[in-house]
Amino acid sequence: MSVIPGRKFTLLPMLGHTKGKRSAVTCALKCDNACSGEVCNTSSDEYFRDIASATMSRRAVLGFGAAGALAVAFGGALASAESAAADGGPGLAAAARNGFGRSKLTFTAIAPVDAAVDAFTVPAGFGWRPVIRWGDPLFNDAPDFDLNHQSAAAQARQFGYNNDYTDILEIPGSKGRRAVLFANHEYTNETIMFPPSLPAAEVRAVAAAAHGLTVVELERRNKNQPWNYVKGARLNRRYLNDTTYELTGPVAGSALVRTVADPAGRSIRGTLGNCSGGTTPWGTILSGEENFNGYFVSPGTSASDKRYGLTNQPTARQWEIDDPRFNTNNPGYENEANRFGWIVEVDPFDPASTPKKHSALGRFKHEGANVIVAESGQVVAYSGDDERFDYLYKFVSKNKYREGDRTHNMTLLAEGNLYVAKFAGSSPAFQVDGTGTVPSDGGFDGTGQWLPLVVDGKSAVAGMSVEEVLVYTRLAADKVGPTKMDRCEDVEASLHTRKVYVACTNNSDRGNFGKEGATEVNPRNNNRDGHIVEITETGDQTSTAFTWNLLMVCGDPSQGDVTYFSGFPVDQVSPISCPDNLAFDSVGNLWISTDGAPSGIGKADGLFKVTLGGAERGRVEQFLAVPRDGETCGPIIRDEERSVFVSVQHPGEDGSFDAQLSFFPDYVAAGTTPAPGQARAPRPSVVQVFRTDA
Repeated sequence: MSVIPGRKFTLLPMLGHTKGKRSAVTCALKCDNACSGEVCNTSSDEYFRDIASATMSRRAVLGFGAAGALAVAFGGALASAESAAADGGPGLAAAARNGFGRSKLTFTAIAPVDAAVDAFTVPAGFGWRPVIRWGDPLFNDAPDFDLNHQSAAAQARQFGYNNDYTDILEIPGSKGRRAVLFANHEYTNETIMFPPSLPAAEVRAVAAAAHGLTVVELERRNKNQPWNYVKGARLNRRYLNDTTYELTGPVAGSALVRTVADPAGRSIRGTLGNCSGGTTPWGTILSGEENFNGYFVSPGTSASDKRYGLTNQPTARQWEIDDPRFNTNNPGYENEANRFGWIVEVDPFDPASTPKKHSALGRFKHEGANVIVAESGQVVAYSGDDERFDYLYKFVSKNKYREGDRTHNMTLLAEGNLYVAKFAGSSPAFQVDGTGTVPSDGGFDGTGQWLPLVVDGKSAVAGMSVEEVLVYTRLAADKVGPTKMDRCEDVEASLHTRKVYVACTNNSDRGNFGKEGATEVNPRNNNRDGHIVEITETGDQTSTAFTWNLLMVCGDPSQGDVTYFSGFPVDQVSPISCPDNLAFDSVGNLWISTDGAPSGIGKADGLFKVTLGGAERGRVEQFLAVPRDGETCGPIIRDEERSVFVSVQHPGEDGSFDAQLSFFPDYVAAGTTPAPGQARAPRPSVVQVFRTDA
């Protein structure tokens, strides 16, 4: 399947198989139709329910080590982890103890919005505006965006396409008036981006330049004003396909990653399929390389090719025509695909720095990675492998965090231990019937173990070296028997409670055609709406044991879906489906962006607030909805300033260049002429939402 502008897709394997407003075009372009093919994980892990009876209930063993008082100072998702209070329960910080609902960002939840509506919808009393859009010029020599006359040279100097993970970090000493914005660019939709007249070779070149990462400076007059991006600012940077990344950790220099272009196996050009990410306590950005397989032609016959979804078919974008490294059948490039699927770390405050790919965190389809400093001083990074029946991982650094020593801290992800999660349930197997009905003990819960893959620099997997474990992490994990999950996407640790939240987006194959059926941690067959797992580490964050429960089993109760919201009345929640990215506000509430509208009722994706404590634990309130065909990504919650940011990805996905379905964000009144710079095509954008009534 190619993506030639002006032509409709002739092969959409997911057409008719998606639910709600999820587009089959998105499936084709974003994840190479992963859900239409065979499941990559065909290992015969021990069934979750077979070990359930050997475990103790979460309620019986719940323990939580004293939370540390380690201060971190960067980013919207970063705050100070406060010590536990005797009167507030184990692990609760003061803000959580005083009430998760006591935020300055108060709003009345919006009603679900029809998926066909091409509008960005916010609560009463709020307004919105784009901070930066696809094609906005970043540098003084960059041309203004011109939809009908695009070039690779121009796009390389402009904001990229389909921004996903986003964060805003204040520039030290700026008194809240200057910041840097980071965004990654996951994929492109050439059919709606380019006029049919643009030559195919130029389409490929511009699309390649629209991938990668962006850092751009922001400014505002004061904290009550919206942010504006600064063209030509010193810290502005694009990371492109020719940007060099340093490979760190045990795989650096390995024969498994050497190519004819990099015989040393230490320098990698470009980053691909960047989805979610994380911001570290030392103020760098992590980005996960997710669906990289869709960019490569490979033999497709080896166990590793099959496990990672690599095939011998032409790719959608056909970069292999222009660059031999994207066809691993070419002599000298057999290992090129092994150079993708890593966690990337960039320093947004140094535009001359070399970004890194960290092999110690393993190679798989990383949704992202999020770091918390453990009570021991080591840093812990959680990451999900976003594929049906794949796994949840944890990395623990060898060395310890040093407050204020940024140079040292930027080495912490290069060396450490890697684990994969195994869950066990507390309920009898017959009570987990695949419908999502809550077991008789009133919740989904249990215990778990972090199974070692690499420990103290040595492989913990029989028959595999450390290098093999980290390059073929999926195959290594298969051997130790972890729990197959329903597409672990974003994984975030709360700095208020140290609990870890895992967004399991969906898995419509669970229980179908002989595949593994429901387990207590994945309690629904044909799971098209997803759920959220809440993990409590037993003792220090570096522990190899944990307890867990499900915060919610998603869906739309009004449509008859079996749902669960931690006991909160199901008729009082906003319907939510396919949780994707997670964030926290300053008082510990969880915010969820979605990638799949509520359970088949044709509603738009959005951003939702979830109360985590007190009588309203499990209450879901919808804050915003994105335009037609769009996905909500990269939420940043600045409730202290009564402001929220989201990335809007793939609006108008199902259109064509000559028949666009969205004009987000450059809406104009019917019958009027667009203002200069307003393209009559959808432009993925970072959006700020702010109060207008006070």
